Amino acid sequence: MTVIPAIDILGGECVRLVRGDYQEATVYERDPVAMARKFAEAGAKRIHVVDLDAARGDSRTNRKKIRKIRRAVDATIQLGGGIRRDEDIEELLDLGIDRLVIGTAFARKPEAVAGWVAHYGDVFLVGIDALDGVVRISGWEKETQHQDVDLAKRASEARVAGIIYTSIERDGTMEGPDIERTNAMADASGLPVILSGGIGSMDDLEAARTKSAKNVVGVIVGKAIYEGTVDLETVFRDVAATGVDEMTW
Repeated sequence: MTVIPAIDILGGECVRLVRGDYQEATVYERDPVAMARKFAEAGAKRIHVVDLDAARGDSRTNRKKIRKIRRAVDATIQLGGGIRRDEDIEELLDLGIDRLVIGTAFARKPEAVAGWVAHYGDVFLVGIDALDGVVRISGWEKETQHQDVDLAKRASEARVAGIIYTSIERDGTMEGPDIERTNAMADASGLPVILSGGIGSMDDLEAARTKSAKNVVGVIVGKAIYEGTVDLETVFRDVAATGVDEMTW
């Protein structure tokens, strides 16, 4: 299982939210590029980046930072937030982003994402973000009528590379991951799934590693790194925790 450190960018700064609440943003690092370098130096093979401004409709504020992150590290970069048009996809692929995380656009029009896969290739991950099983979109500020399991099945039909499943009620709380619900996504889709939300300790990482379904291939860690309860250098000393990122998901 690959451990994937997270960088959430808001107003050009590296922040963490609690359950997606923009009013509960804590700035941990003024320069996300410096944080990306720290992660890569610690041994990260893949880095998860979220453009929080773009998720709410402002796709311009953080583009320069994202470009600098891409130039600063050799790690695989998976980026989410506000990717809803062909122009967004083309710009980010031109920047060298390896994986594009599609959340809102997929919840609204799964068939359009299937068309993107056919046109642009195997570069998309579907982001399914749910509160009590109900999918939320637009920076988690809007509720949909979709159940997370139903969207997981649609993701399989769209032939995307994998799914990132975020338990909103756990995100930013460091209260432990929702392994059971993540496994349900894995079972429903048959795709590689990345667990996100709630990791607060090394024990949580071990629980995710030992109790997850076989196709749960990665786990995203954010606040626990910034708070010092998960040490990446310790994590990446273990080859099994580092994982091998072969770009198949």
